[in-house]
Amino acid sequence: MLNIVFLTNSWLTSLNQPGLCITVAMLLHYFLLAAFTWMCLESVHFYLVLVKVFNVYVPKYILKCCIAGWGIPAIVIILVLTINKDFNGNGSFSKSHPYSNFCWIQDNTVFYISVVAHFFLIFLMNTAMFIAVLLQIHSVKTRTQKTSRFWKG
Repeated sequence: MLNIVFLTNSWLTSLNQPGLCITVAMLLHYFLLAAFTWMCLESVHFYLVLVKVFNVYVPKYILKCCIAGWGIPAIVIILVLTINKDFNGNGSFSKSHPYSNFCWIQDNTVFYISVVAHFFLIFLMNTAMFIAVLLQIHSVKTRTQKTSRFWKG
């Protein structure tokens, strides 16, 4: 959905409908945040599978993942729209190309808080999960090598 909204954004902007532009900007923002959030959930799942291998039963795991994956971005979008719906709108990437309009977040502060900070937190979480998984793999490898040396001796 992110790709579809992104690719049709410029064409929908050319229709010069402010409500449509706000909707497209909101959808683009939502699907971008959803993609980041699902990426984070994948790293958590990877951690649970490779590090916490045993006794990892989470009741209604998929339902909880879906609520987080689709709900967290929805909360951010609802907050942005509640504060001011005019944060989303028609903007141009360059002044020399007047037809390069694009429906997106118009306020830099809102962009940095709702997109960049969201991505940064997910990046930190993914990095922590990646390091934990690497440490687990390394410890399994060293245990296996010690065991094989013991049996060879």
